[in-house]
Amino acid sequence: MALGNTHVAISNDVTSGYWNPAGLINQELDFEGVLQHGEYYSGIAKFDYMAFSMKLDTSSSLGFSLIRFGIDDIPDTRFLYDANGAINYDNVRFFSAADYALISSYARKINWLGGLNIGANFKVIHRRAGDFANAWGFGLDIGAQLKLRNWHFGAVFRDVTGTFTAWSHNTDDLSAIFSQTGNEIPQGSVEVTVPRLVLGFGYRFQIKGFGILPTMDLAVTFDGKRNTLIKSNFASIDPTAGIEVDYKKIAYIRLGVHNWQEVKHFDSSTRYTVEPTFGIGFKYKFIAIDYALTSVGPHTTDLFSHIFSIKGSFSGKE
Repeated sequence: MALGNTHVAISNDVTSGYWNPAGLINQELDFEGVLQHGEYYSGIAKFDYMAFSMKLDTSSSLGFSLIRFGIDDIPDTRFLYDANGAINYDNVRFFSAADYALISSYARKINWLGGLNIGANFKVIHRRAGDFANAWGFGLDIGAQLKLRNWHFGAVFRDVTGTFTAWSHNTDDLSAIFSQTGNEIPQGSVEVTVPRLVLGFGYRFQIKGFGILPTMDLAVTFDGKRNTLIKSNFASIDPTAGIEVDYKKIAYIRLGVHNWQEVKHFDSSTRYTVEPTFGIGFKYKFIAIDYALTSVGPHTTDLFSHIFSIKGSFSGKE
């Protein structure tokens, strides 16, 4: 995340289940696990991520990831007024609106072009808005990585078949409120996450004890013109870029930019905005601690989010 979400070509550890499943095959030791926590809008929204991966043999790896992004303690004021019409704050209830994802990942090395890595994700999506509505969905990602000397290339086709999420609504709890406000009572709906192709590349320089790794991703969508840096009716391309500098692979500094958007002002003039990112990391033996600083969006650069993660790597003997 400190690299502006630019990681498709260079992911090489347990987090590859999120970025590009093909990268799982490059993890150094037999087992890896990671925990990550981030908060947005002064802690109103929370993002939690955990993952575990292991090598099955010298040419295949398996991983599992669990993600939760949600807002907790949302007041439900439907019963704020009691039967006598008086306000009773003890009647206020609270609920959570959260999205969950369970990702199963598999990667394998094949003998082509000196070692091409391929991988796939199977995703189970669960979304819940208190007791009012919930949804289930399924999706599939496929990815590939190739390293040629110091060059890194990667591609991942996210939601390759489209991810379908079916909602069901608890109309019994909401029918009275919907009737009072004149709204239509929903029975069910289906959301579709359209496919997205992400292409990435990077090149690693080595200067004495320092390593320099610039990298770039191109996210391509095919659902019409989007507000991205490169756009057309056929496809839109959202570029992201990052650079990582390390000292003997112990200490890391990372910078990135992403989320290019064209903003139109009231006087009809336009300008492009971009979201910057920054991060640092430390790795000692089998423990790695990383930190990323990201803004919520390109129009709110004064609202920053702090992302922390800790990763452990272990060999079979350990």
